[in-house]
Amino acid sequence: MTSVTDVSPAKPAFRLTRAFQGLERLVVPALLIAGWEAFARSGVLPPALLPAPSAVLHALGDWVFGFDETTQTYSGHWFRDALASALRVFGGFALASLLGILAGVAIGWSRLFEKTLEPTLQMLRPIPPVSWIPLAIIWFGIADKPAIFLVFLGAFFPVLMNAIHGVKTVDHNLVRAGAMMGANGRQMLTDIVLPAALPSIFAGLRIAVGSAWMLTVTAEMVAVKSGLGYVLWDSYYFLRYDIVLAAMISIGLLGYLSDLGLKAIMARTLRWQQTTTVQGRAG
Repeated sequence: MTSVTDVSPAKPAFRLTRAFQGLERLVVPALLIAGWEAFARSGVLPPALLPAPSAVLHALGDWVFGFDETTQTYSGHWFRDALASALRVFGGFALASLLGILAGVAIGWSRLFEKTLEPTLQMLRPIPPVSWIPLAIIWFGIADKPAIFLVFLGAFFPVLMNAIHGVKTVDHNLVRAGAMMGANGRQMLTDIVLPAALPSIFAGLRIAVGSAWMLTVTAEMVAVKSGLGYVLWDSYYFLRYDIVLAAMISIGLLGYLSDLGLKAIMARTLRWQQTTTVQGRAG
């Protein structure tokens, strides 16, 4: 039996390793910020055209907390703007995820759906979502709906294609084993095919959430009068490039947090896959 004294020395080493791994992730951002700060202070470009990171962080701080109103009408309104963008992102992303998974599984599983649905969807897929902006404004007006529609278009096809790929690449031996055990078509789909396709589906969801953030910002520039994208575009007109960069940082941070949330859900949902992988490596 292993004593407590045998196990405890490993804990500080494990924590040190985790801390070192966390620091590794900060090396590249720190180098980029330092280089940016040095170049901005070199005078090659005017500060108005290339604000230093310190100026951008000051603008972001006032935008969030409103401590000195240097961002003028945006001062203290960051949470309102971020929430407006996030609601559009997750509204369009949720709709795209639901319909993309359903259509992808149907096309991957059924030859009938593959023949009837896939040609039309593949014809629509190459059309850039931004080309729908004029029609979206005509159909939905200047409000949240055109932004949600564009987010849906940008997020739908990554989910669709990965769901199709996940279903079509399921190991046929698993399907044969299910048939030998007496499973009917519905049971094989829900108990064998869908779980086996989940890694590919989650990969599509992660791509889609990044596209969703890109498209909602694009939509807010032309079809909406609120949100991070609107602040970015409005600041450009007033030559406030510090706020423009602060908005870009905000979008990147929220997109990164969205991806982390999906990774956490994926890790919990695919715990069986991690266990199988560890067992396979041990064997």
